[in-house]
Amino acid sequence: MLLSGDIGGTKTLLGLFDPGQTRPRPLHVHEYVTLDYDGLQSILDAFLKGHGVQVGEIEAASFGVAGAITDQVAQLTNVPWRVDAAALMNDGFRRVRLLNDLEAMAYAVPVLEGDELAVLQEGTRIASGNIAVIAAGTGLGEGMLINVSGRLVPGQSEGGHADFAARTPRELEMVGALTPVLGRVSAEHILSGPGLVNVYRFTHDALDGAATPRTCAAVGPVADVADLPAKITASALDGKCDRCVETLDLFVGAYGAEAGNIGLRVVATAGVYIGGGIAPRILPALRKGSFMEAFRAKAPLDHLVGRMPVAVILNKQSGLLGAAVNARLRASRSGEAGRESPV
Repeated sequence: MLLSGDIGGTKTLLGLFDPGQTRPRPLHVHEYVTLDYDGLQSILDAFLKGHGVQVGEIEAASFGVAGAITDQVAQLTNVPWRVDAAALMNDGFRRVRLLNDLEAMAYAVPVLEGDELAVLQEGTRIASGNIAVIAAGTGLGEGMLINVSGRLVPGQSEGGHADFAARTPRELEMVGALTPVLGRVSAEHILSGPGLVNVYRFTHDALDGAATPRTCAAVGPVADVADLPAKITASALDGKCDRCVETLDLFVGAYGAEAGNIGLRVVATAGVYIGGGIAPRILPALRKGSFMEAFRAKAPLDHLVGRMPVAVILNKQSGLLGAAVNARLRASRSGEAGRESPV
């Protein structure tokens, strides 16, 4: 039996999987509110106890976490947790691997099926090429699969915290307005749920630093700023407010540009995959054209990105699935223990 986890700033998914023949098969999956617990171990205890599973029954465990991994230790970016693979093994787990959350999602990409993807650009897939993954949600994650002698090797990245690259006069104006508030404008400050709120504050002249910004009539009152991204998106998609429409337009264009950037950085001739919770919700906006126009606007290499396959990942549990794929690969190496080299 395999154990996998997708540990995010808002929610944590845990799953027990059967290894399966070609793709791990979920047996039990449960979602938790991350900050309702004081650490991963307390969630694991509740999950395993709830399903009557002993630690010794777990052949391998892999966890995708929203933060950088150093020597199999992670300090989560948006959660005050420290996760240590060695500490988990001291608690009885035989094989534990920590993965960056986008690294985990990258493991899922080769096993995704047709109905789990929405194609934005067919492109021409080069089988020997690399793959890029980008995902906007609570934060912005970026990852990759590097083709090494015909084997796709996932790797971690913290590219979401790199500087935001403004491309247009309006984006430059936005960065100028946000810099005094944020100090430095990263890609995640624009391309995430909270990032969408930052763009909304800019388009609505509401950069007053209030925890819950003033809202327009189309968005209506909100008690919690976490509810704003969905309300802004709904207002924009329904055309209820011109400034909300501009907010989503700015977001979509910037998202397409950053997806093209990681496509270039990785030379993703085998595809660029858009994950995270936001993309499926705004799929009509992504299909309108501005996303792919910004993606392709990479002269002198527009011909290169213009041939890259681009798809949105529709599987809401792709990070959990990818962690299970990693656990499956390591379980097959039954002679190896906890701190394996990346598969």
